[in-house]
Amino acid sequence: MNPLDTQKTYLITGGAGFIGFHLSKRLLEAGASVVGFDNMNDYYEVSLKEARLKELENYEKYTFVKGDLADKEAVDGVFERYKPQITVNLGAQAGVRYSIDNPESYVQSNLVGFFNILEACRHYGTEHLVFASSSSVYGGNDKVPFSTEDKVDGPVSLYAATKKSNELMAHAYSKLYDYPVTGLRFFTVYGPMGRPDMAYFKFAKKIVKGEPIQIYNNGDMLRDFTYIDDIVTGVCDILCNPPARNEKGVAYKIYNIGNNKPVKLMDFINTLEKCLGMEAVKEYYPMQPGDVYQTYADVSDLINDFGFKPDTSIEDGLSRFVEWFKTYYQIQ
Repeated sequence: MNPLDTQKTYLITGGAGFIGFHLSKRLLEAGASVVGFDNMNDYYEVSLKEARLKELENYEKYTFVKGDLADKEAVDGVFERYKPQITVNLGAQAGVRYSIDNPESYVQSNLVGFFNILEACRHYGTEHLVFASSSSVYGGNDKVPFSTEDKVDGPVSLYAATKKSNELMAHAYSKLYDYPVTGLRFFTVYGPMGRPDMAYFKFAKKIVKGEPIQIYNNGDMLRDFTYIDDIVTGVCDILCNPPARNEKGVAYKIYNIGNNKPVKLMDFINTLEKCLGMEAVKEYYPMQPGDVYQTYADVSDLINDFGFKPDTSIEDGLSRFVEWFKTYYQIQ
C-alpha cells in the first residue's frame, strides 16, 4: 500500500463542506498542497462554511477557489491552473428530504457537476479520481450488512438516484478514457464542524433551546453512524492507491466507509442527551418519504485492502461533537 504522497496537489470539491474541510485539514497537516473548490451555497448556514475556510486558510499550501460544479468553464479553469494529480469530488447537493422539494438543484450539482469533473479529469489528466457516493444507494435493501456486491437499482429518493448515477458515469469514464476511479459510499457521517441539516446537529440545537425534536418512524430506525475522523482516515488510505484493473480491464472500485455497527436511533439520542447534560422534548412521527429503516456497512474490502476499520464509538464521537458545538455556539 502506498503512503500518502505529500508532493502531489489535491483538488477537493465541496472544499468548504463538512468532509471536505476535515480531509483538507488532514492533508495540509501532512504537508500536501490542497486546492478547495466550493460554491458556498446557502443550503445551510454559510457562516459555518466560512469558519471552516478561515481555519484552512491559515495553511500556506491551501488555495480556495469559489465556483460552481455546474459551471464547466470554472471547473476546467481550476484544472488548467492548478493541475491537480488527485481529484476528490465531495461537492454535491446533499440531503434526502431536500431532494423531494428541490429536485433541480440535485440534477445541476450531482449530475451536470459530476459530468464536468469527469470531463476535466479526462482532458487534463488525473492520476486518480475519488468521489463521494452514499449509503443511500442501497435504498430499501433488506439484506444486511450492505455489501458493494449488492444490487442497488431501487433508489427511494432522487438524491440516492443521483449518487447511483455518479457510480455508473464514473465506471463508463474509467473504461472509455482509461483513468482510475474510486467511489466511496459514506454512512451517516457526524462530528465537529458538521452539517447543521443532519439529524444529530438539529437535535442538539433544539435540545439546548428546549424545543421539541422530531423523531421519525417512532424512533424505530438504525443508522451506521460514522465519526468524521474515521471517514478521513479511510479516504486518505485510498487517495494514493488507485484500484487495479478488474477482470474486465477497468480500474474502478467502490468501497463502503461505515462504522459496521448500526446504532438504534433512540440510543443515539440518549447518548447525545447525556453529552449535552439535557433531556430532549420528543415528538414522534411516521416514516418520512425517502427515508430507510436501517443502514449497515460491510467494510470487508476496506479491511482487506487497507487494514482499516472505522471504530469510533458514539460515546466518544458525540462527546467530541458536543464539546465543539458548545464552544462554537458559545453555550454554557
